[in-house]
Amino acid sequence: MSHTVRHPTRDTVLAVAAHPDDVDFYAGGTIAKWAAGGSHVVLCVITDGGAGSAAPGEPRHELPARRRSEQIAAARTLGVRDVRFLNDLYPDDLAATGDGTTSEAGRPYRDGRLTVSTALRRDLTRVIRQVRPGRVVLHSPSRGWDALAPYHPDHLAAGEAALCAVYPDAENPYEHPELLVEEGLPPWQVDEVWLMGHPDPDRTVDVTEFTPVKIAALRQHASQSDSLGDELVHAELAAQAEAGGLAPTRLAERFRVIRRRLPPI
Repeated sequence: MSHTVRHPTRDTVLAVAAHPDDVDFYAGGTIAKWAAGGSHVVLCVITDGGAGSAAPGEPRHELPARRRSEQIAAARTLGVRDVRFLNDLYPDDLAATGDGTTSEAGRPYRDGRLTVSTALRRDLTRVIRQVRPGRVVLHSPSRGWDALAPYHPDHLAAGEAALCAVYPDAENPYEHPELLVEEGLPPWQVDEVWLMGHPDPDRTVDVTEFTPVKIAALRQHASQSDSLGDELVHAELAAQAEAGGLAPTRLAERFRVIRRRLPPI
């Protein structure tokens, strides 16, 4: 079996989120724009979403299933048909541990308890090698100090683990060798990474025409808020457009983009 690192497929995008609704909130307009333009977009959700609800009295054990359904509906609204939940890798009575083994502790990736582990890096590496994307969208692992809300600990952990999975794990045959030997997944090289929620973004995407789609996707997440108004979303996207130098009438989402290699001088 060849160990050659494959070249990226630029029209395939993998978005990795800590929770259901994260990608819709931070990058929904961009994802919808790419999907409408012909890109094949795959969404991978890490945690079960069981620690977040706008209804305090809602039983926590019912949340994961509800949030799963909401995310699938939201993704379809954006034009995404392939949604993968990382906890599906494990039966309900097994969990991944940091050394890559399993233990009886329920599903491993719990909302509010996400950490950067060997198991998480391996599981994300598996998804990358399966999907073989040219572009990966993920949370920024860098914290900004202007506000607390964008930098949920799960976001930071998800971003760091996913970035490690992109490089070096996904393209190194000696990282998580069982993926190659036992599952037949050869190494894969991602061309670029788009960081959501980075404190110093450098790429602005005009999503004016796709803002209604983004809002429709966000409305699917009824367990998170039943009062998310169009005005709030428009105000946030207008502020991002202004920061990115677009005209006052435009709406935008912003990212920090990292290419695998620096362009030649």
